[in-house]
Amino acid sequence: MTPSRESSLHLFHLGLLRSASFLVPGKQRAEWWREWYAELWHVRHACAPPGSVSREGKRQVTAFCLGAFQDAVCIRRQCRQIRMPHALWQGSAAQCIFSLGAALTASYVVALLLPGVRAGQILSPHQVNPGFVRIQNTGYSDDSSPTILPRQYRAWKERKQPYFDGFAFYRVTQEPVQWESASAGPQASTGWGVARASSNFFLLLRLPIQFADPDIEAAGNMPKVILSEGIWKREFGANPHVAGSVVRLGLQNARIAGVAPDGSWGLPGKVDLWLLEPDSAISSGAAGYVIAHLTALGESEMWRPRVPITVNNSNSDQPEDDLLGVSLEAGTPDPWSIFLFTVFLALLALPATTSVSLGEYAVYSHKPSWSKRLYRWGFLSAKVALILPIVYFSSLDLAYGRTTFDTTTAVYIQLVSSFSICLFGLNWALRDQRQRCPVCLRVVAHPAQVGQASRTFLAWNGTELMCLGGHTLLHVPGLPTSWFSTQRWLYLDASWAFLFAGSGTGMEHKAITGFSSP
Repeated sequence: MTPSRESSLHLFHLGLLRSASFLVPGKQRAEWWREWYAELWHVRHACAPPGSVSREGKRQVTAFCLGAFQDAVCIRRQCRQIRMPHALWQGSAAQCIFSLGAALTASYVVALLLPGVRAGQILSPHQVNPGFVRIQNTGYSDDSSPTILPRQYRAWKERKQPYFDGFAFYRVTQEPVQWESASAGPQASTGWGVARASSNFFLLLRLPIQFADPDIEAAGNMPKVILSEGIWKREFGANPHVAGSVVRLGLQNARIAGVAPDGSWGLPGKVDLWLLEPDSAISSGAAGYVIAHLTALGESEMWRPRVPITVNNSNSDQPEDDLLGVSLEAGTPDPWSIFLFTVFLALLALPATTSVSLGEYAVYSHKPSWSKRLYRWGFLSAKVALILPIVYFSSLDLAYGRTTFDTTTAVYIQLVSSFSICLFGLNWALRDQRQRCPVCLRVVAHPAQVGQASRTFLAWNGTELMCLGGHTLLHVPGLPTSWFSTQRWLYLDASWAFLFAGSGTGMEHKAITGFSSP
């Protein structure tokens, strides 16, 4: 081969290596270029020395230069997997807080979207005004069962009462309902919860009515109905002009007079629609519920949520009625009270389900500064502060997400789910805290089994984990003993820093730890 062709081929090989070096990350480019350049000299002298005419040797040199591209791609892939932002983010305190924040946002958004868990209902619910009680017969063990007959209600209302100045009656039945939808035309349902109530029901309880039209009240003798907010949104598309429309309940037509906002009223029975009737139209058959408003004298006697009531009948042949007055305020606990109660129970049960200790420290170990210790406790507090609202909104999503649940069922679902999620969340918060380095709050990794189980009482046996930043070692005993009952942290001094130079922290060991003398 002529010197000019040999020189051209050498320049070609150098061009291939230079092109491959541009694929390497900038910080390693010069080092890899020198490495390939030195290896090219050895390959040329071994396979195609100057003056050689072997084509096979020239092909081997070219193959070596092309192989540099494979090395460059592999180097770039490895650097992408262990790049610094990913290393700092993975398992960090920021990642944990971000994940909890995302879970809180998701549970809150679901609460806003579900019909029964809107922010307006849960955060500022419409409550029944104080001073109202529900009267029921003491002969029934189920508080949600209707126990008062219409004739009893009419007799009490006609008689002057020293403790009550107003009564209202309602009875819940399942009835077929037909209505006209603006978008889908005629609609029918086989079973809505229809509350046939006395005409003074909403007036007595002073419950708000949305979208009410005053002209409807004076229009004809057609019975009036009040839709529940859930039915109004689900079946009528939240139409604000729904007042005045006609619905058919069995063989009876009625006109929609407004919408009753959902809220915590403490009234038993799942009601989709309220049919207001005069007292004379209320049938004397099945029993229902009676709501009474207390006078000043009655409120003074209502010294507890449930008080016995004895009714003396005017007819001496009839025995006295033993009744019970249940305050509506105490009838159904509000979601916030249930949440606080379950958090209290979870805190009581927490020590029985997991260790509340965050670990011991070696006797002669270095210790972080006070600022690092406060940072660690602040991180634990932040996790608990995010877990609690997650528990609240998640339990509401489960309890009130389905409109088929009645109030009593929803209360029990929230009670069980709130306690379970809270206990699990607090358990996780403590377990997660025990697995995080007290200095940088990153999760320790690379577990290694140390010792033998058969030598537990002669030498230490358990699992050793290390902080990727080189700050601590975590020793977890395989079998707790009297001298090593819980996990133990061992702080590493600056002499260990060289072992973790490539951990991706990008910071000096002392600058991170802020060690102080023990």
